Amino acid sequence: MSTEELPPRESMEFDVVIVGAGPSGLTAAIRLKQLNADLTVVVVEKGSEVGAHILSGAVIDPVALDQLVPDWREDADCPLKTQVSEDRFYWNTAGAAIRLPNIMMPPLMNNHHCYVGSLGNVCRWLARKAEALGVEIYPGFAAAEVLYDAKGAVRGIATGDMGIAKDGSHKSSYTRGMELLGKYTLFAEGARGSLTKQLIAKFSLDAGCEPPKFGIGLKEVWQIDPSKHKKGLIQHSLGWPLNNSTGGGSFLYHYDDNLVALGFVVHLNYDDPYLSPFDEFQRSKTHPSIRTLLEGGKRLAYGARAITEGGYQSVPRLSFAGGALIGCAAGFVNVPRIKGVHNAVGSGLLAAEYVAAALGAGRANDELVDYENAWRGSAVGKDLYRVRNVKPLLSKFGTILGMALGGIDMWCNTFGFSLFGTQSHAKPDRKTLDPAKAHVPIAPPKPDGKLTFDRLSSVFLSNTNHEEDQPVHLKVADLNLQKTSEHDVYAGPSNRYCPAGVYEWMEEGAAGSRFVINAQNCVHCKTCDIKDPNGNITWVPPEGGGGPNYEAM
Repeated sequence: MSTEELPPRESMEFDVVIVGAGPSGLTAAIRLKQLNADLTVVVVEKGSEVGAHILSGAVIDPVALDQLVPDWREDADCPLKTQVSEDRFYWNTAGAAIRLPNIMMPPLMNNHHCYVGSLGNVCRWLARKAEALGVEIYPGFAAAEVLYDAKGAVRGIATGDMGIAKDGSHKSSYTRGMELLGKYTLFAEGARGSLTKQLIAKFSLDAGCEPPKFGIGLKEVWQIDPSKHKKGLIQHSLGWPLNNSTGGGSFLYHYDDNLVALGFVVHLNYDDPYLSPFDEFQRSKTHPSIRTLLEGGKRLAYGARAITEGGYQSVPRLSFAGGALIGCAAGFVNVPRIKGVHNAVGSGLLAAEYVAAALGAGRANDELVDYENAWRGSAVGKDLYRVRNVKPLLSKFGTILGMALGGIDMWCNTFGFSLFGTQSHAKPDRKTLDPAKAHVPIAPPKPDGKLTFDRLSSVFLSNTNHEEDQPVHLKVADLNLQKTSEHDVYAGPSNRYCPAGVYEWMEEGAAGSRFVINAQNCVHCKTCDIKDPNGNITWVPPEGGGGPNYEAM
């Protein structure tokens, strides 16, 4: 059936349409209704429910949440119950964990005022707050298309059609998507949002900016022996198993009832095509300090997702005709603190203020220039500015010297100056891989099923589900290029950078190698969209409701 033959979409009109029910999108929705209860606000979410696709560490700085919901600490339903009681930093060697004195850490690295918990559950709680104010939330519907008016301004989004078979034909369950039209549309898709990418390209929002940078974050939740649990203890580590030229580190947070959040971050500007972030995460758990803690425990959950790491220099223009970017769609993560929730909430608050003002003045579908002009002077901009050089210094000088210089720069910025000015990022992450011939294959750790695990058993814990008879949502532009370059030059890194076993190169003797995409395994981390060396893979939303179903990540 051609586009011309498709039935027309039904449409609904709102004052504000918000794409994504993460912390920034829900904050913007709540704040809009706080400012003007008569505004009509809708949030569309691709996950099967609010929180299903949310994954974060998460140690949350409550500075912005205090503005949104001042009495949240007294709210019995708020899932943030564990305040940080002890903060530790380590340098890991293969056999030891060397603690770094807290007194060396810049004040902005202090976490004692922060809280540990599940960001997914925080979003579920915020969604209830939003709905109580009259916000409409539509989970299970993926925003698949940006809609424009005759002048080229954004006028809303369309959700994806449902019931399309893998061959493109329409099943008996076929349903046309909906048009959600708004006077302003806020895009809160998170890191590497598919519609955000299109908007950045269409409106040249990245003109004059440094290239975006990303990491991949992998996380497990464990229930451990109560005698080993230290509620409120958080620790971060650098070093082993990563080498000095590969940026990243691990985190371990004790919270709630005998739970620990265990995570591993690898910066996606690594150069070794044989590196597997998933396998290095599993290897990291064999460190004596981690193995001892987890022995006798039970792994409850697993997930992975991309993290924005470009910081201040890489934030694109946030406003355009008809809408704006907020949260991680804009790239507001503070890299050395491994925190983005406070800035996501802060940007949602800021955007809502300017959207409400524009609507109050009778405006619609124009550019929210004041929001763009305000963010650098806001708490969000000031937070990112102080740490702007840490990521580029790590990239240029390696972990040891880079962290030392980054620490010095953060101390200097505490007093209002920098010895380094504003450093630049060298190039996009997809351009950092070396040809495979420059490296030696890395033997992955053999999973024991108790401490270390394989990809497929991990994906099972993520509750990932996709309707199998639907078009593959991982689009390869040129399969021949995938063979001659990704496979022949780089030894098929997609098989390793993907944390969910989506990509395989099947060697078929005389027939050669065949690229296999197990799209049903996809946890929507979007690493392939970032790290493929040719930019040959594009992630697009699958049918609404597909993907992981995280319970408390």
